[in-house]
Amino acid sequence: MEQVAELMPSVDVENRFNTLLVETEPTSIEAEAVRSLRTRILAQHVREGRRALTICTPSEETGCSFVAANLAVSIAQIGFKVALVDGDLRQPTISAMFELESGKAGLTNFLTDDSLEIDDVLQTTHRPHLSIVTAGALVSNPQELLSSSRFKLFVDQMLREFDLTIFDTTPTSRCTDAQRVANVSGYSLVVARRHSTFMTDVSTLVKLLRADRSVVVGSVLNDF
Repeated sequence: MEQVAELMPSVDVENRFNTLLVETEPTSIEAEAVRSLRTRILAQHVREGRRALTICTPSEETGCSFVAANLAVSIAQIGFKVALVDGDLRQPTISAMFELESGKAGLTNFLTDDSLEIDDVLQTTHRPHLSIVTAGALVSNPQELLSSSRFKLFVDQMLREFDLTIFDTTPTSRCTDAQRVANVSGYSLVVARRHSTFMTDVSTLVKLLRADRSVVVGSVLNDF
């Protein structure tokens, strides 16, 4: 597994984990690291015809959502049509990061209501080329929904509509939701945090993802 990026240290860790630094601090070290990750993903993933990428992490507070959100914005900034999907149906964060309206239907709504279409759950922002699907209403059976044929239909439609669809997911220490998403999307990127994530946990996650037939394209090491 190749390490495709290393995001460098900064101050005020918790706030920055919830910040779109590629917009608010485009000259920062972190923003430059995201752009470096973007270059790798475009060259080694998107240009190979791969249209999905699931961002996974073995544990809490590694910056998984930070990577997913900033990578999505960064790729959209250079003209690729990108969708960011909040696949963390237990403690979603993408809606708050982008300050989106909470009442809009999201992923769980689509998965539980056959009358909804993709356009009903897509949200646009002021950012050209970027669309977002929030987690939607909290449900008691997220794993069952992510294992359903309806979720596969959702992913298939997103892959036809967008150049790249990025999925944020729940840490695998809590559940196996991320493995289900990665299995359907086909490709995954593992996020770890220096001095916080155990390498044995990363190794275990990679093995589980591969066992679920997800191609692990690399890893990101956050050093916040």
